[in-house]
Amino acid sequence: MTDTWEPRPVPEVNPETEAFWRAASDGEFLLSACDDCGLVFHYPRSLCPDCFSEDVDWQQAAGTGTIYSYSVSESVSGWPEDGLPLVIAYVELDEGPRVMTNVQDVDPDDVEVGLAVEARFVPTEEENVAVPVFVPAE
Repeated sequence: MTDTWEPRPVPEVNPETEAFWRAASDGEFLLSACDDCGLVFHYPRSLCPDCFSEDVDWQQAAGTGTIYSYSVSESVSGWPEDGLPLVIAYVELDEGPRVMTNVQDVDPDDVEVGLAVEARFVPTEEENVAVPVFVPAE
């Protein structure tokens, strides 16, 4: 794993996602939770995707889950060689939502559906932006 996210693209921060990226830079994984219908969801947005309520708050997640689905790419245009092969996965968080992410620090042959993983946060050149990735749980 590389020490920083560069030269990969850095996420674009907007008002809806700013708290998520700032928390990630502090080593915390946030989820959105609807106070009206109770849905816990990811990707951050100001409206609940289920009931369209604006009564949405942040909830700290454990940052743990299991691999739901994954794919391994040996070559990705623009991706640094030291980051290949690239394991892209949907991780089902313990809180329920599934997040698309990069799985690191694991031999791709050892990745399987159901593998327990935990979040790690890779810093970027932006002070308040870190990118969550997942690694096998200890």
